[in-house]
Amino acid sequence: MKKLDRTDVAILNALQDNARITNAELARSVNLSATPCFNRVKLMEELGVISRQVTLLEPSVLGLHVNVFIHVTLEKQGEDALKIFESAIDGRPEVMECYLMTGDPDYLLRVLVPDMRALERFILNHLTKIPGVANIRSSFALKQVRYKTALPLPAEGVLVDTDS
Repeated sequence: MKKLDRTDVAILNALQDNARITNAELARSVNLSATPCFNRVKLMEELGVISRQVTLLEPSVLGLHVNVFIHVTLEKQGEDALKIFESAIDGRPEVMECYLMTGDPDYLLRVLVPDMRALERFILNHLTKIPGVANIRSSFALKQVRYKTALPLPAEGVLVDTDS
């Protein structure tokens, strides 16, 4: 176990807000000199706290206007059936998120496509063809009220499981 202190949390919050910040800017923002700041970031990468850095794109500007949540129920919930479904979904670029759920349904997908025709193709040509899919229900997002990628971190620090 490794304890991340307030400075580590401040570094993480700054990086969550702007992953393109330079090390010098980051160090200034958390009241460190450049080398200790760099070393802290490197350690958090090695611990797996920082898994990657990405660029967030604006879907509507790129023509992706339909954001739909799809509830999927399988005929059986055995390990093989789950693996088959997850493997089939893993290769679909329009599936932004996929969660194995408790209760009903078995899976919740968030799918992003340009239009209804693309959604229809995804459902008919891909989703319904996955062995073991019993039921599909869709709910359309009318408006995105909140979207964030930054994790809520406690200011006083956090204990990191280094055994994972």
